[in-house]
Amino acid sequence: MTVQQHTDAELARLYRDLDAVDLTPLWTITEELLTPTPRPKARPWLWRAEVYRALAERAIEFVPIERGGERRVLSLRNPGLAGRPYVAGTLWGGIQCLGPHESAPAHRHSPGAIRFVLEGEGVSTTVNGDACDMRAGDLVLTPSMNWHDHLNSTDRNMLWFDGLDVPLVLALDAIFFEPHPEANQQVLARNDSERRFGGRAAHTSGVVHDVLDPTHSPLLIYRWTDTDARLDAEAAARPEQPSVSVEYVNPRSGGSVLPTLACGMQRVFAGRTTSGVRRAGNWTFVVRDGAGHSIIDGRRFDWATGDMFVVPSWSAVEHHADRRSDLFTLSDSPVLRALGLYREQPLDAPQQVTGVFTPR
Repeated sequence: MTVQQHTDAELARLYRDLDAVDLTPLWTITEELLTPTPRPKARPWLWRAEVYRALAERAIEFVPIERGGERRVLSLRNPGLAGRPYVAGTLWGGIQCLGPHESAPAHRHSPGAIRFVLEGEGVSTTVNGDACDMRAGDLVLTPSMNWHDHLNSTDRNMLWFDGLDVPLVLALDAIFFEPHPEANQQVLARNDSERRFGGRAAHTSGVVHDVLDPTHSPLLIYRWTDTDARLDAEAAARPEQPSVSVEYVNPRSGGSVLPTLACGMQRVFAGRTTSGVRRAGNWTFVVRDGAGHSIIDGRRFDWATGDMFVVPSWSAVEHHADRRSDLFTLSDSPVLRALGLYREQPLDAPQQVTGVFTPR
């Protein structure tokens, strides 16, 4: 036996012995762990409103809401995440479906959640006894461990976008869930948080950069009329820009609405294209209104009102509007900022389109 053969055999035995006691040699996986830039498993993806709406109608017809099931929700499942029901590695997104005069039972959980109303009115979300009336374009918060239930008082089906930090909280081994003793909590007030905090600054230009707040916003309902007016003011101040954006903020501190989730609205003007950018962290987009397309890592994603799409961490993205478009955004940026991990990088030039996304 030569020295080289002996060395190879001994090395192979070392690896077998390490594996037998659940040890892994770092030198064999360093390039997999320490990549030059983020390599998320989630893929850029898009879900069509015309597709999910039809399926939601069928779900409302066939699947009753009962204690135990708790919610009738269609989860956005990113194909890159091996079947897990997440829109991205740190974000959960879905379409909640509530039929006429239905009520989704009260419960609470450690993941924080937001609700963005796609269309209609007549639904309310009660958060710790405060019934928040929901209308198209409104944002509702259900912070961590706050009791919440939903009521549809109309004769029509209602849909809205749900966004949660479930994958992040699950990764931290910090999931807690508790059903309310009653099917629905007692309504103690209606739109109380709006009366108390709605007159204060609820938006900031662009995004939050410096403020970190471990508490949630005391304002639970952000009205579309206020957001629309703020976007109009931003547009009047910056008429030459291809787009303007605002972030919803905690009126007490100016921080993001939840410690783990940031919500915003970007208005892209007709015929204009935004500059490309890469950001650390995952971003989900809901088309509030409009039509256009986004280029994500060289691939074109065409979208229209109600469509939803995801831009995974460090993916290059730019948006173009065929007509004026409002894009609701949900991201994990507060967590990255708190940990000192957030960064962004403007692109030097527009991306070359190498393909077109074909939805399923």
